[in-house]
Amino acid sequence: MNIEIDRQGDSTVALVNSPELVIGDVAAALDLMAEVGVVHGCDKIVLRQSNLSEDFFELKTGLAGDILQKYTNYGVKLAVVGTFDGYGSKSLNDFIYECNQGNRFFFVSDTQQAIQALHGVR
Repeated sequence: MNIEIDRQGDSTVALVNSPELVIGDVAAALDLMAEVGVVHGCDKIVLRQSNLSEDFFELKTGLAGDILQKYTNYGVKLAVVGTFDGYGSKSLNDFIYECNQGNRFFFVSDTQQAIQALHGVR
């Protein structure tokens, strides 16, 4: 896993680049949060859709809710880059829509959108 840092003023965003699954459970999400926070001093993370377990996108597993609650508790923001319309789940689409209306979690189609959202430039 490679982590690049994007800085804009006082804002730093960690861009996670990995061809592999990065988050498969809550423990892995916390490990990533700790690594990004301690090593890189960031509290904003960009991941690719492929870096998240498919269970994340199956809301009934509770994985997405558990992870986003932990990230909220620790003040971490997250943007996921991917194509989400292929899931065909109304509840997931509603979840993504609601996340995108806030300022903590974003589901976007490209990395530049993710960076801008996390830096607060929307």
